[in-house]
Amino acid sequence: MSKTITVNLNEEVENEFRKKAALKYGKRKGYLGKAITEAMDQWIRSLDSDVEAQSLKMLKEGIKMKKWKFKREDLYER
Repeated sequence: MSKTITVNLNEEVENEFRKKAALKYGKRKGYLGKAITEAMDQWIRSLDSDVEAQSLKMLKEGIKMKKWKFKREDLYER
């Protein structure tokens, strides 16, 4: 399913994007939509990988919790 959105762009960015999209997809019907969809998908994936990297870093380094000090054994009594 496709969706129509309206956005305001910097004119220079729009012109350059249109040129690059036409080179990649040819100036046929739907070329701009394909290019925008691809760009948005890549942007979303880059953010997802940033979140994953940050989460892994937190797992390795731990989290500073101000005054709370405890050991694993305190949390999980056996």
